[in-house]
Amino acid sequence: MPLFEYRGLNKSGKNVRGTVDADNVRSAKLKLKKDNIYIVEISDRAKIRAARGKGSKSSSITTGIGVEDLAMMTRQLATLLKANIPLVDSLGAVGEQIENPKLSDIINESRNFVNEGGSFNKALQKHPRVFNKVYVSMCEAGEMSGTLDVILLRLAEFTEGQHQLNSKIKSAMIYPVLMLIFITIMLAVLFVYVIPKITDIFDSFPELVLPWYSKVVIDLSDTLVNYWHVMTVAVVAVFFMFLSWKNSTTGQKQYDHLILKLPIIGPMVRLIAVSRFAKTLATLLVGGVPMISAMNIVRNVVNNETIGAAIDQARDNINEGESIAGPLKQSGQFPPLVLHMINIGEKTGDLENMLTQVSDAYDYQVKSSVDGLTSLLEPVMLIIMGLVIGTIVFAIMIPIFELSSIGG
Repeated sequence: MPLFEYRGLNKSGKNVRGTVDADNVRSAKLKLKKDNIYIVEISDRAKIRAARGKGSKSSSITTGIGVEDLAMMTRQLATLLKANIPLVDSLGAVGEQIENPKLSDIINESRNFVNEGGSFNKALQKHPRVFNKVYVSMCEAGEMSGTLDVILLRLAEFTEGQHQLNSKIKSAMIYPVLMLIFITIMLAVLFVYVIPKITDIFDSFPELVLPWYSKVVIDLSDTLVNYWHVMTVAVVAVFFMFLSWKNSTTGQKQYDHLILKLPIIGPMVRLIAVSRFAKTLATLLVGGVPMISAMNIVRNVVNNETIGAAIDQARDNINEGESIAGPLKQSGQFPPLVLHMINIGEKTGDLENMLTQVSDAYDYQVKSSVDGLTSLLEPVMLIIMGLVIGTIVFAIMIPIFELSSIGG
């Protein structure tokens, strides 16, 4: 439904401005008239922003909604609600302050929805790409318990924490990826351009006997030069076959199980999954979300089918009145410390606090592990690059040295 910006006067003659959603200008005017607002100016918001964006490069920057924008909006809304400002007025104020036009439109649309009697969480459900299940479920629990301001503040902290963790993991992967690209380019230049030219020189000396390792390098170069198109098709085909297998139900389970078994990578994936599990579950429980609903949400947050199956079993146990720690322990996917803390939390009735402590500890452990892995990867990648390129250069230089003795 289109969103219209208006400027007008209320019953007391004060200047008012805001937005209203309607099918057309006439419907928007009727809505405002019912609210006793005399319209001075009204226009379609989308057309205004389209006109402003013509010839501006910056308009393309704000097409998406970043985590920083979402966290800031959540914190601002929590602050206003804590000051006892009604939800509709708080949404209107936040909608005007937000610099991201897309998020601003969503908040203003939500304001109008709430103003017409709808609930805030229902308004958020219309935008699943912006507000995930954790966000919507906590807002629903906050509305039902009357603690939406507290819930939103915790959501802001949760969103910022998850963003920082994800950013750290992604930044740690930049160096090895760049090194891999650099090595690939270097090898392509050597095998496709350098080695064939040197091979032509070797061919002009029939008396030269090449060592076996030089022959292997030259044969590999010939294969790449003559059959690069076949190899490219094969690599692309294998890649898409892998994606097809990984995206299937069976393949996803096998892939996730295999990842957890890998050295270095497996423990890291498990740490991240456990950290997300503990932090998300603690956040949901503190927010007043029922345990069963919280477990359903957390199951998707861990992003691993093997660990997700253990959570499913724990959820089924809770349905039958049993504990959560038992099936998690039987799965063998959760560290003993986590199981011990959950067990204590269940017995003492302080599960939320125990999960919060677990999440804090594992967040720190994930960051330390990522830093350690990054420090380890740098020399390892340099050594691998040196060995690969050094081996190729050695295989080519030895025959060249022999050529100098033949020429002498």
